Formats: sequence, C-alpha cells, structure tokens
Amino acid sequence: MKKFIGLVGTNADHSTNRMLLQFMQKKFKQQADIELMEIRDIPIFNKPEDKVVPNIVKEMAEKIEQADGVIISTPEYDHSVPASLINALNWFSYGIFPFVDKPVMITGASYGTLGSSRAQLHLRQILDAPELKARIMPSSEFLLSHSLQAFDENSNLKDNDQVEKLTRLFEDFLVFVELVNQLTHAHGDNKKEAENFSWENI
Repeated sequence: MKKFIGLVGTNADHSTNRMLLQFMQKKFKQQADIELMEIRDIPIFNKPEDKVVPNIVKEMAEKIEQADGVIISTPEYDHSVPASLINALNWFSYGIFPFVDKPVMITGASYGTLGSSRAQLHLRQILDAPELKARIMPSSEFLLSHSLQAFDENSNLKDNDQVEKLTRLFEDFLVFVELVNQLTHAHGDNKKEAENFSWENI
C-alpha cells in the first residue's frame, strides 16, 4: 500500500481543504495510507544566519522524504496560495530538499466559484522552482467550488460527480507515482542542483 502525505495548505482552524483531505483519507483508505500534515506550527521563514532548520521542519521533511507522494490541498487568497503554505515550502527548500522528484497531486477548495484554480496554477509554478523540483501530476485539477456547501453532516462530499472525478484523479495519481518512482537515474543530480542553487550566484 502506498504511503502519502496530505499537506493541509492553510493554517486556518476551520478549513474545507482540510475536510477535503480528510475525505480522501477515508475514501481511499484501501488504496493508500494518507497521513495529514499541518503547517500551522511552522515558524516564519527568515533565512537564519546559522542555517539551522527548526526541528519541526526537519521532522516534516523526513516524513515527506519517506512518503511515496504528496497531496497538497490549497485555498485561494488574492489569486494565490496562502502565505502559510509559501512559508512552509520556503523551509522545505532551505538546507533540506524533500520535494526533489517527489510525486505531487494538487487539489483545492474555495468558497467561491473557481475552486482555487488560480492558486493551483501558482502552486505548480512554486513547486517547479529550482530548489523544490517536485514532479507535479500534469493535466489534472480538482477544483472544489462553493466548498462550504459541498460536504454533508458526515463530512462526505455530496456531489457524486465530484466524488467520481476525484476518484479517477486519485487512481491516475497512483499510476503517476509508479511512473515517477521509476525515474531515478537523475535523482542524485537533481538533488545536488537543488542543494547548490543560489539566486545570489546567478
């Protein structure tokens, strides 16, 4: 069985993105073990002079490193991902590089009509950065719009069409993970490039 990290892309106490990942955790429990990971306790990134990475970040990075893949669910704030998610990814590309060649599936929920579409596009650009180098599943979007009305009293998605689409995307992600995990020949080089990359040296 595959082991995935479900990264909650917000520090909000009440989030439909957290609910979406919890639904996936329950819905796909026969196919994968999805462990939810919160970013709310990660300190603000400040590029420390001693280059010491906080223990909480190290522990989270180790879990991501060991996982077969990562599912990130992001809301959309001002046409972008939340600052808390950017902050977490800043730490995950500073001295530790758990996302290099890691298969990633992006989902998102928002209260409005677009279902975090702009934020998901932005997140793809961030994950493609030289210091992150994630392998993002292509041509796939799960956009949960009007998310406050999307779940029933048992925290299940109410729209069967949405459930079916999410199921098909998750099944594609399982195949994508298998394919990506065979692309190991350049992993060492990719990791080294991420470690050595510096905007100051360009």
